[in-house]
Amino acid sequence: MRRVYLDHNATAALRPEARAAMLEAYDVVGNPSSVHTEGRAAKGLLEKARAQVAEALGAMGSDIVFTSGASEAAALALAGRGLSGASIEHDAVWSWIDPVLPVDGQGRVAVQAPGVTALQLANSETGVVQDLPRGLAVSDVTQAVGRLPFAHDWSGAEMAVLSAHKFGGPKGVGALVVPQGSDLAARIRGGGQEMGRRSGTENLPGIVGMGAAISAAVAELAAGRWEEIAQFRNILENALEAASKETIFVGKGADRLPNTTCFVTPGWKGETQVMAMDLAGFAISAGSACSSGKVTESRVLRALGFDAGAAGCATRVSLGPGTTQEDVLRFADVWAEKLRKHRARAA
Repeated sequence: MRRVYLDHNATAALRPEARAAMLEAYDVVGNPSSVHTEGRAAKGLLEKARAQVAEALGAMGSDIVFTSGASEAAALALAGRGLSGASIEHDAVWSWIDPVLPVDGQGRVAVQAPGVTALQLANSETGVVQDLPRGLAVSDVTQAVGRLPFAHDWSGAEMAVLSAHKFGGPKGVGALVVPQGSDLAARIRGGGQEMGRRSGTENLPGIVGMGAAISAAVAELAAGRWEEIAQFRNILENALEAASKETIFVGKGADRLPNTTCFVTPGWKGETQVMAMDLAGFAISAGSACSSGKVTESRVLRALGFDAGAAGCATRVSLGPGTTQEDVLRFADVWAEKLRKHRARAA
């Protein structure tokens, strides 16, 4: 029986549009900074991708600075600025913010809280979506792009960070949306690429793949595919709830990403569930994929008020464009059987 991948918040499969664009870029020998014919050909591909990303995000091409991913984009936007943010931010943002502001039991920060300057649009672990306040300095939109309607020009944020591999682009490339004229110092200095914001020869195949992927992702969103995915997520939660009345679905009453469910089953460790389901052919996670092989108590769930024991029993399932209703129903059946065996052993 085929494996079922249900960990799209960690990374999504490379879209065929991105793969095709990258293969084309690999055959272009020129450096985008060179003025000869080969260099201009590379520059043309780079600027086409910049325009694709800008159009998808409701930004200007001159606002897009390509980076190695959202973590680098966050460092570029946040380092040394002393910005405040929520206690549920991804580590790439959380490590730069001070003070750290509390959230309610669903993981939402009060948008009127004074001094909120860095805030994610959607949480990678729970899927809970925030209302972004006007005047925000930086928004992490990594999990939202291609899954929720978004335009930077109406988001109320000065800057935004994102990563290609979350919406079907390649790993190792991302972007910072930052308007020209912003007071932002480069952290990587050298040849002055990316309008002086981020030096270093651009990762042309990665950037081209990102451009193709984001165009395909927003088209898919507009076509209604993620509304269908939300229905599958709800079917999954109903099936899991029927199998285990004590299971808690984190943030269920709040606005969430259409593909994400995070649930706590008391007494059954999250990493045990991940291993059991992996052996059964399903890829899920026990939280955010921040570092290789790391299994730790969820800082996000502790911020929501869960104690250490409950936070350690959390599991995240995140669906994607290729997920079917059959996939989620089969997952629910297998998960329920694994839970029955766990209870029997614990009795």
